[in-house]
Amino acid sequence: MVMQAQVSMRTWTLAELGWRPFFSTQIAGDDDALCYPVRVMAVHRGRIAVAGEGAALLINPHLPNASGEEDHPTVGDWLLLDRETMEPARILQRANLFKRRAPGHDRKLQLIAANVDTLFIVASCNQDFSAARLERYLVLAREVGVYPVVVLTKTDLTDNLERFAATARDLQPGLLVQMVDARDPASVADLAKWCGKGDTVALLGSSGVGKSTLVNTLRGSDSIATQAVRKTDGTGRHTTTVREMHRLDQGGWLLDTPGMRELQLTDAASGLAEVFDDIVAAAEYCRFSNCAHKAEPGCAVQAAVAQGDLTTVRLDRWRSLAAEENANSTTLAQRRGRERR
Repeated sequence: MVMQAQVSMRTWTLAELGWRPFFSTQIAGDDDALCYPVRVMAVHRGRIAVAGEGAALLINPHLPNASGEEDHPTVGDWLLLDRETMEPARILQRANLFKRRAPGHDRKLQLIAANVDTLFIVASCNQDFSAARLERYLVLAREVGVYPVVVLTKTDLTDNLERFAATARDLQPGLLVQMVDARDPASVADLAKWCGKGDTVALLGSSGVGKSTLVNTLRGSDSIATQAVRKTDGTGRHTTTVREMHRLDQGGWLLDTPGMRELQLTDAASGLAEVFDDIVAAAEYCRFSNCAHKAEPGCAVQAAVAQGDLTTVRLDRWRSLAAEENANSTTLAQRRGRERR
């Protein structure tokens, strides 16, 4: 029997929660009569908070016939509950899913968020700024088809803000970069355009970049704890411990996630190709199809480096991410094979 309890949360219409025709088409006539759609608002240890029209509940997350690593609900998911028992019946197909290979020995797949409209990639303008980390987040966003916006915080800590902005913009043509003081409502007002009724925005960034402060400012609340970063390296400790959705005044939802300094790429080959499209385009002109782009004769990638069209730093980052993605995807394929058997 599922554990359930009323929670002190205002109830919303499905449209306010982010319901789209994409989800409506997945409900057959019998499902509509027997099941009740709810959205996962928060993931806690051993239970999840869900909300639907006229109800907000805490329930156990276990679904019947769940076997694979992705067959478990994560924040942002849409579930169908049995109207009589209010037990979860199934997860509706996701419009997109953010996931990563979790740190540790067993390298289990960790689901981050589902059904996101926009991704705010948050980075701070201090010594913790990392172009390589931003590229990881961009690859993840492009792989699942979610529009990314780089949000640079702690702009008061630098006298050369444009240097940080230019570095971010150079990661991909047309990438939108917003510079904000996360504590100032007027400064973050430009972010509201992605936070309209039913819109879901996810935040990704390492600990200490100001995500919790940004959430508080966008909500007009200081209910989320924040902590100072270490002066020695500019990094911070986790202040967000659960993945949850926060209601915004503009009618949208802000999905905060625990800070992640390690984001291993899995099943992200197309995202890599899109973020590093300049390298992929150059590689098409290599003499050999299996060129490793190191010292092979007729390597168009190395020729582009020699001509100044590509940098060795960017090439090395691509090579490292490609090797990581290939290794993790191979491990995932093996795990899926074991699950099917």
